[in-house]
Amino acid sequence: MSIWEVILAFVVVVLMLVALLANVLVLMCFLYSADIRKQVPGLFILNLTFCNLLTTVSNMPLTLAGIIYKSQPGGDQICHVVGFLETFLTTNSMLSMAALSIDRWIAVVFPLSYHSKMRYRDAALILSYTWLHSVSFPIVAASLSWVGFHHLYASCTLYNKRPEDRTQFVIFTAFFHALSFLLSLIVLCFTYLKVLKVARFHCKRIDVITMQTLVLLVDIHPSVRERCLEEQKRRRQRATKKISTFIGTFILCFAPYVITRLVELSSVVHISSHWGIISKCLAYSKAVSDPFVYSLLRHQYKKTWKDIINKILKRSSINSSALTGDSHNRNILQLNE
Repeated sequence: MSIWEVILAFVVVVLMLVALLANVLVLMCFLYSADIRKQVPGLFILNLTFCNLLTTVSNMPLTLAGIIYKSQPGGDQICHVVGFLETFLTTNSMLSMAALSIDRWIAVVFPLSYHSKMRYRDAALILSYTWLHSVSFPIVAASLSWVGFHHLYASCTLYNKRPEDRTQFVIFTAFFHALSFLLSLIVLCFTYLKVLKVARFHCKRIDVITMQTLVLLVDIHPSVRERCLEEQKRRRQRATKKISTFIGTFILCFAPYVITRLVELSSVVHISSHWGIISKCLAYSKAVSDPFVYSLLRHQYKKTWKDIINKILKRSSINSSALTGDSHNRNILQLNE
């Protein structure tokens, strides 16, 4: 193995460990907190976590093996199943992010009618569509034998080995990425920019009220006035940072891989295998960033996993105290004997 392959293998191992830990923690929060389970967005987050966990335990290990051995890991049947899952899970996770953005859009732009427009039944229908949409492409690819081990990405993924099917495969791949990556990106940009517009409008209203209050309070201390102005600035930047994170991580993680797949179809530009694996690792890194972007850094999830940790620590401390007490009693009995 070259130094580049060692580095890439190490990156995949780190991505696997962090993604597994973070997504399991999200799943634990969902199971532990009844409040999170009651919320409609929790269904979308649960589906996204499910996709990330399956990607972590199925696709990442085979990519790691492909990097190390530079060949197809396992037999053809295993590779076909993993390639099927890779196409399904990637599409499902993209559409889950789009569903989350639609939920936020309805909640912010139509707050009074949110509970009537986004119920559990509506969320279940959206998830049903994401599953139907996501599973249709790998079914077509598997039926046409367009799934296999691709050396460029060291992964079991969409791959056409027959030159006579080149035109059909190019059309299928372009159509697939247009209805997965591009469609999700358009939905994300539309919904979150609408959310940002509403957030900025409310910030302006709050700023006007704040400035009027500061003008009326003539005797206010300069430090208090300065803190109010700083809070105004932070309030304006907060929504922009969050929305930039949602859209930015989606583009940063998926765009290099999708663009590489499309450029690869032209057969004119030579693509380095190192870059192919790097673009694949960037796509895998979405399974690492999603738990933090959508869940773990939110107040409700932070409170929940802190409660879980405190409960575990409290239980262990009680058990250790009980064990200490038992050993102390045994020592006293031995002395009495």
